[in-house]
Amino acid sequence: MKFFYLICALCLFNSCAVKKTQTEEPIKIVEVKVEKYIPRYISDLKTIPQDVSFYTKNLAKSSSFSQKQFEKQYFRVWNLDKVSIALVDAKWAHTTYKVGNTYGENLQLHKESFFQKNLDNANYEFYTSVNKKALTLVNVNLRAFPTNKPVLHDPKKAGEGFPFDYLQNSSIAANQPLILSHYSKDGKWVFVESSFAFGWVKSRNIVVIDEKYTKLWQKAEQVFMIEEGVSIYSQTHEFLFKSRIGMMLPLVHEDEETYTVLTLSKYKNKKPLYIQSKIKKSVVHKGILEFNAQNINMILKEISKTNYGWGGIFGQRDCSSTLRDFYAPFGLWLPRNSSKQSKVGKVVNLEGVSPDGKRLVIKKEAIAFRTLVYKQGHIALYVGQYNNEAIIFQNVWGVKTKKDGMEGRFIIGRPIFSTLEVGKNLKAFDTNASMLLKLKSISTL
Repeated sequence: MKFFYLICALCLFNSCAVKKTQTEEPIKIVEVKVEKYIPRYISDLKTIPQDVSFYTKNLAKSSSFSQKQFEKQYFRVWNLDKVSIALVDAKWAHTTYKVGNTYGENLQLHKESFFQKNLDNANYEFYTSVNKKALTLVNVNLRAFPTNKPVLHDPKKAGEGFPFDYLQNSSIAANQPLILSHYSKDGKWVFVESSFAFGWVKSRNIVVIDEKYTKLWQKAEQVFMIEEGVSIYSQTHEFLFKSRIGMMLPLVHEDEETYTVLTLSKYKNKKPLYIQSKIKKSVVHKGILEFNAQNINMILKEISKTNYGWGGIFGQRDCSSTLRDFYAPFGLWLPRNSSKQSKVGKVVNLEGVSPDGKRLVIKKEAIAFRTLVYKQGHIALYVGQYNNEAIIFQNVWGVKTKKDGMEGRFIIGRPIFSTLEVGKNLKAFDTNASMLLKLKSISTL
């Protein structure tokens, strides 16, 4: 067994109510008729099995993925000399979002000063001046501006406003590799690149580590978290962070019931403090999981514990991060956004194909739990057929509706199993926005 022998050396571096009056008239109850054109339920959630084991019971044996390739991608940024993102790409949000059509947390239009202040604080004249390696200490939000304040589109429009903060690039779990570009002028923020995304994180939530220790970390045997939301503690039982599916940690040693893994905290003067954390063997797995029915059931149920969260906001997941984290314990690394994920594997283009034609292609070509289905801005996992219909697993915010020309949303806000026309039973269902009609491609991993 390959253990982390140098742990000892590392530790050294370490409205008031209105009163009624007697003259008040009795309250009159008036019945108001409301047109009930939208049922209060999605039929798929009642008629389509929502237990993953239904879809894996006849799953054919599948070959496993490559842990070596996964680790290469996972640790990619630790093996760069400097941040690989071009400055023009790093500044994308500053050229995209402008005064006049974006709103703040008070649902009022942003002023020019908001954008100017953030651009000035971003300190881009020092871009790629640091280039140090680091780790996240906790789950962090990756922001497009160095601020927690949101950029929203018109909150009065369906599908805009909360929770769609367009400054939320992504989220990164604790103890994941980063490379730093530079700090904001106020020092509160630092621009980073991770294995799958880039942007601003709070500087207090990361710790810089020497490159020689990044090499040791990478050489260690790794364990994968297979349970969501487990509290990880130090030797003195101080809380460090919560586990996330997709998290990988270096193994120090093991006993009959636990694995001891290496974790990090920030010490005085911002120095890293290396910690040995004990984790029950029931919530982690040494090396990648075999891609079989039992393990798929386990991981998908854990992934489903979180609700929909745009860009991973509030510690939740959106459609693409759901798929990223689902595949991680099996050793398959996916890009961050749906567009890039749709290009991985064997791709079948479905643009210009009729809905019936798409159904036939999916039935013929798609492989359960190995095929991704993609429309612009959204991606899902094909899990098989039910009543002769393709079924997908998707983390979705809501269903588009339309009545009298007015667009709306029927909110779901969580991972579900559904057909490609979820919400079709709604009288105001917008047929032009269905997954089936808008489906652009499928890709088999």
